[in-house]
Amino acid sequence: MYDVIVVGARCAGSPAAMLFARQGYRVLLLEKAQFPQDKLSSHYIHQPGVALLGKWGLLDDLRQAGCRPIDRISYQSPGVRLAGSSLPVDGHRITYAPRRFVLDPILAAGAVAAGAEFRDNCTVGGLLFEEGRVAGVRCRTPGGAETTERAHLVVGADGMRSLVARETKAEAVIEDPRMTCTYYSYWEGVPAHFEQYEGPGRWVGALPTNADLALVMTYFPQSEFHKVRSDVEPAYLEAVRTTAPELYERISAGRRVEQLYGTGHQENFFRKACGPGWVLIGDAVHHKDSIAARGITDAFVQADLLTGHIGDRLHDETALKRALNRYESDLDKHFYEFYRSTLKVAELKPTDERTAFLRSLVGDQTLIDRYFSTLSGACSLEDFYNDELLTALDRS
Repeated sequence: MYDVIVVGARCAGSPAAMLFARQGYRVLLLEKAQFPQDKLSSHYIHQPGVALLGKWGLLDDLRQAGCRPIDRISYQSPGVRLAGSSLPVDGHRITYAPRRFVLDPILAAGAVAAGAEFRDNCTVGGLLFEEGRVAGVRCRTPGGAETTERAHLVVGADGMRSLVARETKAEAVIEDPRMTCTYYSYWEGVPAHFEQYEGPGRWVGALPTNADLALVMTYFPQSEFHKVRSDVEPAYLEAVRTTAPELYERISAGRRVEQLYGTGHQENFFRKACGPGWVLIGDAVHHKDSIAARGITDAFVQADLLTGHIGDRLHDETALKRALNRYESDLDKHFYEFYRSTLKVAELKPTDERTAFLRSLVGDQTLIDRYFSTLSGACSLEDFYNDELLTALDRS
């Protein structure tokens, strides 16, 4: 009998397992993949996520894995260019964009070091239900044996297509259509910082990652998915050439070292977050278009919120229910506003009004950095729209 079973050992599950184990609970962490294994990802960890890695004692492990530090961000669209950095969070201004076959094993190792039992290459086939609540999981070992494990709380950190969500009938409480499709690859000999380029119907991003490689991502409207995927490479290169010409020159002088990866299945939703004996975190509970590159950071924040609310009250049913309800409420408070702004960007329709607004920030580095802080999560949109900004808008 475990106190907590966490299904999924990626960016939400492993930190949650680690934090529950540090609170003294007996934790089982299950992962269907065999680590290390890559996955589709935009890689970037914003300042709040880096601050949590520092708080958890895992940041040095990430640095030692050869992940290049990022100290600058830029945004460019027709008529405006901004460059700066987000404000620091708990003293952390440098960011990182690790490959997932690097990051995820570090997170899982942190859970193991805290005392969690970790089983990768282990597939969860269903949940156990007893007296109206989730009571555990049914899973298959790497050798093919069926086993049953019981726990007081099952945490579904098993991604956008979560089995835990499906089995508990956790319906979407907010849902929006798919907005974009994305394709990306890795380039050698291409210097980069965290770069964003916006144009009509296109978005391009670049950033440095492990092994001195640069990740270059392209975004297209969802309506073009079938056309783009039928002939990906020309569409990818043309998107970079027309949207980010200077970046195109850099990749032309470099070399693509991996295949093109991509997806058109970028769902946008919030699900019902919890119920008797279960709770969802990470992409299982909330997913938005990856154009904001906030998935990893948001997963870290959710793991921290959930375990913080529960604390030492896991076995007090009344207190646990209150804690899970507070966590569910926090999802709206922390993520809904940015969810809506992300979908607006994912329309891939830059407006004259937005260009004029961004142009009004040019020349004021404090405001530029505060704007980038709204993208990282270091500053709320409400705090961004202060008197200083309103004065700058009046001047423009």
